[in-house]
Amino acid sequence: MSLQLLKHFFNPQSIAVIGASVNVKRAGYLVMNNLLAAGFNGPIMPVTPKYTSVHGVLAYKKVSDLPIVPNLAVICTNECRIPEILLALAEKGCPAAIIVTTESDPAISQSIYEIAAANKIRLLGMSSLGIINPHNLVNASLAHCNALPGNIAFISQSAAVCTTVLDWATSKGIGFSAFVSLGDAQDISFAELLDYLARDSKTQSILLYIDNIDNAREFLSAARAISQHKTVLVIKSGSSVLGAKAAALHTRGAYGHDSVYDAAFKRAGMLRVHDFHKLFAAVETLAYSNYLHGERLAIISNGGGLGILAVDNLVEEGGRLAELDALLMDKLNACLPNNWSHNNPIDMIGDADPKRYATALTHLMDSDKVDAVLIMHSPSALSDSEETAQAIVDAISKHPKRKQINILTNWTGEAAARPARQIFANAKIPTFRTPNGAITAFMHLVQYRRNKKLLMETPTSLPEHLIYDAQAAAEFIQQSLIERGDFELDKSVKLSTYCTKPLLDAYHLNTINTDIALDIGEAIEKAKIIGYPLAVKINSPNIQFKSQVHGVMLNINNARELDSALTSITKRVKAALPDAELTGFTLQKMVASGLALELRVMIKQDAIFGPVIAISQDSDGRDLQTTLENAVVALPPLNMALARYLVIQGIKDKKIKVKQHAKDFDMEAICLMLTQLSQMLLDNPQINDLDLNPVLVSGKNVTIVDSQVTLVPTELNLPCRFAISPYPKQLEESITLKNGITVLLRPIIAEDEARHHVFDNGLSKEDRYKRYFSQRGSMTHEEMAMLTQIDYEREMAFIAVRIDQQNEEQEILAIIRASTDPDNIEAEFGMIVSAELQGFGLGAIMLKKLIDYQQSKGTEYLAGMTMLSNTGMAMLAKKVGFSIERDIEEGIINMHMALKKHH
Repeated sequence: MSLQLLKHFFNPQSIAVIGASVNVKRAGYLVMNNLLAAGFNGPIMPVTPKYTSVHGVLAYKKVSDLPIVPNLAVICTNECRIPEILLALAEKGCPAAIIVTTESDPAISQSIYEIAAANKIRLLGMSSLGIINPHNLVNASLAHCNALPGNIAFISQSAAVCTTVLDWATSKGIGFSAFVSLGDAQDISFAELLDYLARDSKTQSILLYIDNIDNAREFLSAARAISQHKTVLVIKSGSSVLGAKAAALHTRGAYGHDSVYDAAFKRAGMLRVHDFHKLFAAVETLAYSNYLHGERLAIISNGGGLGILAVDNLVEEGGRLAELDALLMDKLNACLPNNWSHNNPIDMIGDADPKRYATALTHLMDSDKVDAVLIMHSPSALSDSEETAQAIVDAISKHPKRKQINILTNWTGEAAARPARQIFANAKIPTFRTPNGAITAFMHLVQYRRNKKLLMETPTSLPEHLIYDAQAAAEFIQQSLIERGDFELDKSVKLSTYCTKPLLDAYHLNTINTDIALDIGEAIEKAKIIGYPLAVKINSPNIQFKSQVHGVMLNINNARELDSALTSITKRVKAALPDAELTGFTLQKMVASGLALELRVMIKQDAIFGPVIAISQDSDGRDLQTTLENAVVALPPLNMALARYLVIQGIKDKKIKVKQHAKDFDMEAICLMLTQLSQMLLDNPQINDLDLNPVLVSGKNVTIVDSQVTLVPTELNLPCRFAISPYPKQLEESITLKNGITVLLRPIIAEDEARHHVFDNGLSKEDRYKRYFSQRGSMTHEEMAMLTQIDYEREMAFIAVRIDQQNEEQEILAIIRASTDPDNIEAEFGMIVSAELQGFGLGAIMLKKLIDYQQSKGTEYLAGMTMLSNTGMAMLAKKVGFSIERDIEEGIINMHMALKKHH
């Protein structure tokens, strides 16, 4: 990845058009026409052996004839000519190319990508529509019109979607900071573009159209980073299986399950929309909306029916109406007729004139009980539609809270309403044709706010009884692979309920007493030890779902019933599957499930995002598609907050239906189980598949009744398979300081927020000034969440925690953190040690640990900055190998180290 090279696409200083043409039906004609029409003020150099000039611009017969090195080449030739063109561009020194040619021969296209990679030419395409950057007067595309300048960046894998969105946005007067068609996306990826746009001051919001993702970890890392500062919306094709396959074929990628994509988008803080109607509503809202500070919506209209329709839509979408307090009611009573609705929605009656609208709106914007206002209007002979619209625009523009309150408008009708809607569009106020469209747009803002709030939620501290024995689990798994695995023929090992018990026990997951018997006689003897009542199941390597062949019987109360049940099961199974190998029976103590919440909890593998954790109540789902369709899904790793969100989402989506008698289940108990499963998955990459079915939840008791686990050798399931970088436990280190204090050095986790707050608030004024370069107050929750909920893929924070005599973690003593640029060229660090621990060697130890970590990542440079007065930090940095440079004018000391040369 090299973000420096991407600037040649967005802000080229010179452009060559290879295959430029005077034929209006050729791509080379369109590209030249668009570049000139956009007013690009650098050299435009057409390359074609056919013409002396194109569009009045002197043409060159071949690339080698170009008088200067182009920053960007747009290739519009036949596919077979592109390899030689790329070699010529490489020889010329051109760093970037857009290929608008559609791929037809996979062998040629593969050679194109290989030549470009070998010669360090970044490619957009093949099959790209091109790129538009209105702010820099660049339109290097095949688009039928230019984009207006704006603050939304649009990135799409589909050229057809590009032109559709562009056409609609232009008609609405909505502009873009960048408009990018990825095409086949074999080189430049979504992740790289998101990282670039995160640093683009002209871009406030990003809209993505995705067919499929290749590198899930890179994508989610970049998406999460940009979502913390800018709004990201995504529309993903392929919600059905057939659609997903078609989308994957479109971009030559693999296809993952739609519900997993959904979970990934939410986890990264993005908002997903599902169709063009909602996409357009979202784009318009993004272009014109303010930051949403709350969810309380007030609705004003000139007719009761419109307001009621809007409320119905709002309630259905899970929105919230603002409550009108006494002060606001008094103000509205003073300006509205006596027969107004006296409630929200505010029906101002059919003769509402411009003054009534403007006055009511002003009162609503004055109130601290309202976060957003939807203004509705139906055609009326008693008031002028355009005058009303203008009065509203004037009232908003004069109000001091115009940047704090979100305003949406809905002028219903067609011919009568069109001029008024244009007035709102010109004033950059979101306007919609229908109540549903307006509410959908508002709920996009609400859902995005909720997603971001969820990401910033501090997880509860891990309960003290979250104890597990990772070593015991690892030894059991290794032994199971050795005993049962045939590494030559079958790479996987399947464990049934009885065999999985040691693994589940290692993570303190509650199971029931289970045993196996080879025959009926042994079963009767073992039943005496387990005790009645019993559940019995047939054992066979050929039967995964025993209930399918009636291989399960429940509530066996004595030896006679047991004998009869096992005999009957054996006969039924032999009749249904005469070739099945029967290896005996599983016996389990019956658990009373009548008052319990019954769940199915799974670990499954997704082709794109790797392992996922899923919950459902569909006990009969066989294939992955059906199973995940009926489940709520999350990406590991999970903490208690993320686990809680998963369960609540399942209940909200009705994937988990809580019966009246089961409502006393303990939410924390379920979340603890999910967190334990997540930890088990992180510790043991050999776990490929897990199915706990059923899991019974009654109060605080969570009991796994039946379980199946599939193991594979480690080399088939590496830790990098996780789409989200897991906690790097291997970086934990225990040390003893010069004063005898035992300290644990470890990466920071989200659960550290409270102790981080205590540490930060306990710093002296002098230390705070040295760290933050100013006297700043206590950090907010949002700021602390940003510091503790880090992405280990691109940043690191080590904390030093004091360990007491009981080996328990206590307060934070020091923190060092570094943020690495997306190209992994340079990491910038900052460090602070509590005053009472300064002088005992802790700072040097932490700085060396960070240096070692960044070197292991392949980072080239480590840099930091401190106040001129912080001579202690400067001396320490110099001691461990940093070069020190004092900037007297700026009042700072710059510290710099070349890591690859440092030993």
